[in-house]
Amino acid sequence: MSRQMERRRESVRESDVGARIGYLLVGAGIGAVIALLFAPKSGHELRGDIADATRKGIDRTREAATQISERATDYYEGARDRASEIYSAGRDKAGEVALAARDAAKQRGGSLSAAIEAGKQAYREEKRRTEVTGLAGSTPTYYEEKKS
Repeated sequence: MSRQMERRRESVRESDVGARIGYLLVGAGIGAVIALLFAPKSGHELRGDIADATRKGIDRTREAATQISERATDYYEGARDRASEIYSAGRDKAGEVALAARDAAKQRGGSLSAAIEAGKQAYREEKRRTEVTGLAGSTPTYYEEKKS
């Protein structure tokens, strides 16, 4: 359970990092645009500066996206490898447990079969005894009465 919580916390941290980078880029872009708007430049120079700032922002965003994509790929491959290891270990352990259960069932099944056979044999003997004595209609007594 704690591993799942750790993974969730790490994914939250990673998403926080991505969100923070996004907020930083958006804030930087807004700040650059506001700074350019209040700068004492001509309209032509201002539009050129805005275009340059936009290009730089787009380039930085692409770089950040590439880095995030590479990190996500690394995390995915690591998680896939770990899941494969866990699956293989679990499958091996399940096989061991199944063999142990089968052996235990055979041992208990043998004694259970013997008990069932003994019960059947006792029934047959009692039935034969009552038929021989002519007491087929009466109930057999399995205890001895105490004489006073």
